[in-house]
Amino acid sequence: MKNTNFDQKYYRGRFAPSPTGELHFGSLLAAMASYADARSHNGHWLLRIDDIDQARVVVNSDKHILSTLEHCGFQWDENVTYQSQCLNNYQDTLLKLNRTEQTFACTCSRKQIKEQSEQLGIKNGVYPGTCRNHHKSLTTSQEHAIRLKTSGDKLSFFDHVQGQYTQNLQKEVGDFIIYRRDKVFSYQLSVVVDDFHSDITHIVRGFDLLDSTPKQIFLQRLLNYPQPDYAHIPLAVNQNDLKLSKLSHAQKVDCNISTLVLAANFLGQKCPDAKEFDNKDDFWQYLVTYWDINRVPKMEKQMILV
Repeated sequence: MKNTNFDQKYYRGRFAPSPTGELHFGSLLAAMASYADARSHNGHWLLRIDDIDQARVVVNSDKHILSTLEHCGFQWDENVTYQSQCLNNYQDTLLKLNRTEQTFACTCSRKQIKEQSEQLGIKNGVYPGTCRNHHKSLTTSQEHAIRLKTSGDKLSFFDHVQGQYTQNLQKEVGDFIIYRRDKVFSYQLSVVVDDFHSDITHIVRGFDLLDSTPKQIFLQRLLNYPQPDYAHIPLAVNQNDLKLSKLSHAQKVDCNISTLVLAANFLGQKCPDAKEFDNKDDFWQYLVTYWDINRVPKMEKQMILV
């Protein structure tokens, strides 16, 4: 069963790239899937630059991303937003969670967590609850993260590509970080707050974020936010089984019709050959008209040579 509080008469989707380099084919897939799904529902499509982690930002890469998207034929409906301009929203949300005693300070390093987990026989690096169970008095200069208290209840949601997905946050993740030791708001917190303030109803993105979704739904419920619908598309990987990304040296996407058709076919859509389209507008009109999210492969990844 879908769990959403939104009026399904309207649709607001978004694409939220991180400005860590130029737009590559893997990001094009997420943009295309979210855009086609929004447009096929006569919905709005928003663009957000997820630059919360300024240490990873590559100067001017946001401009390159926007220019490439525009060249590929994407059209967004509202002004582009930037996470770096929304810090007050995150701070207010963090204070709200602190006041309700749903958070705690944690001074544990990754090394300490690994050692503690091994001693307790906890696998997969799950946070063992050390600082939650042993409250420490902190000095103002002592570095610490802020973690969110999780529960042992199973959290389940329906994904429009991958199907039913269930996770026990306490057992599989543990109390997770919402404010980092280096004084940066976490991805989990920022994306939930951003989607709420933008009134996002549908989120279409890559499979690598599927296991983050229960954390975000848990936060949404604590904050009494509506829950969007989710769909996670397969990742594009190279011949070495590496996800296309800056780390795997993925090249900037070439926004010709052949590339757009290749992306549509990767997403399981039955798309004619590139030569059948006179221009990019023709391609987008065809894709939006015949888009069917049920055709997107229900899998984690697929190899692509670009």
